Amino acid sequence: MASPSLAKADHGTVVIVEDDHHIADLVDLWLRNAGFRVLQATEARRGLEFVAKEHPSLVLLDIGLPGPVDGIEVCREIRRTSEVPVVFLTARDDEVDRVLGLELGADDYIVKPFSPRELVARVRAVLRRTEGSHRVRENPLSVGGLTVDTVRREVTTAAGPVRLTAREFDLLVHFAANTRIVFTRRQLLDSVWGPGWIGDERTVDVHVRQLRRKLGEALPLKTIWGVGYRCD
Repeated sequence: MASPSLAKADHGTVVIVEDDHHIADLVDLWLRNAGFRVLQATEARRGLEFVAKEHPSLVLLDIGLPGPVDGIEVCREIRRTSEVPVVFLTARDDEVDRVLGLELGADDYIVKPFSPRELVARVRAVLRRTEGSHRVRENPLSVGGLTVDTVRREVTTAAGPVRLTAREFDLLVHFAANTRIVFTRRQLLDSVWGPGWIGDERTVDVHVRQLRRKLGEALPLKTIWGVGYRCD
């Protein structure tokens, strides 16, 4: 398969955490040719060091890493300190892995074998969504028992601040800004994940479940059976 012509590396830094050198080098080549700066790590510790020191635009993360720390744990550790977009790149296509990865705050899930061209397209799509999610409103939003500060990207309940992942926050903002409107899962994916997002509509259910777990009764979100969700 021919790769695209070399492009200037001006689209940000991508950290690849992948122990298979052939896959890592292939992804590296295509991303560099697409204009990204790329850093490779073959194990968890080095990948976390890159994330902490380099502040990348995106992390491509294999689940089945060698050693005691796998990709799931790496994602969990990243989410403790960073909202950098994380895309799982893995041979494991089990639904439990996909759901767990999304619950931890992963932004996409690409299963091997994959098309390098599709991978680049999905990396770009995740970055476009992330850039769009950071367009803020000047005034905080209030809904139910919540205050949503889109400038500081903070959520507060009567009990205090609540930490959300980047995607959970974006979904909450969409609900809070559009109360009493019923949205289908597909509409939510198009609005929050972006119209180019490729994936299962149950991703929305996973994130709604996480919002309800973290925010409890302070979030007036209703399930409209057979349709989708509405925030009152």
